[in-house]
Amino acid sequence: MAQPIRVSGKVRLRDFNPRFCAGLEKEPTIMETDRLLERFGKLQDLFYANANRGLIIVLQGMDTSGKDGTARRLFEFVEPAGVATVEFKAPSALELAHDYLWRVHQAVPRFGRIGLFNRSHYEDVLVVRVMNLTPSEVWQRRYDQINDFERMLTDSGYTLLKFFLHISHEEQAERLQTRLDDPSKNWKFEPGDLAMRERWDDFMAAYEAVLNKTSTPWAPWHVVPADRKWFRDYAVAQTVVTTLEDMKLKWPKPKVDLRKFRVK
Repeated sequence: MAQPIRVSGKVRLRDFNPRFCAGLEKEPTIMETDRLLERFGKLQDLFYANANRGLIIVLQGMDTSGKDGTARRLFEFVEPAGVATVEFKAPSALELAHDYLWRVHQAVPRFGRIGLFNRSHYEDVLVVRVMNLTPSEVWQRRYDQINDFERMLTDSGYTLLKFFLHISHEEQAERLQTRLDDPSKNWKFEPGDLAMRERWDDFMAAYEAVLNKTSTPWAPWHVVPADRKWFRDYAVAQTVVTTLEDMKLKWPKPKVDLRKFRVK
């Protein structure tokens, strides 16, 4: 692709086009995404059966960037028992009584499961930074802490796939307006979304810092153009399937000699 998806080296978000689609056409790409997701379902069966490692998929992005839609599409052909989905909103009183990574570690899936984080520990260097919820000297230290946390997870047998769904300011305006105009989407609208939108440039600076400080060899970030939903879904599906295929998964061998058994 002319525009890189996986972050390698220093990046500037203004160099990424949220409407990028690699010259692909919509309908054939949707069909290819269906094929990839069916393949994902088969690979997830293998992953679940082996149960010797874990996979965490992190979705981050501005409001309306498509975190819910991406998750719904991604797991279309996946066995629900093998998936653990967590949505990280404002921390509860119990969570605030612990360190900021406590609730995240609690949500790490057991081996054989695939964890989907709708937002994540990165809220603590994004919203916390932009809305001045924590002193600068506190959140500045968190980049290294997050890198160490993710290194511990990968050293323990986890694979992390981190996706920043990159939506344009203009596309977000259209999607927010749809939430106001469409009765079936009114429930999605939150007045706070507009307050966050007013801080767009601050959020872009915060996301750029995240990409540059926490895209590591063991847990790289992927910038996914999100203005076109069909390309967003394709890019995420392709990355997930490629990652699982690279694991060279095989069916585990039985623990006993099956030749000794007969069904009567």
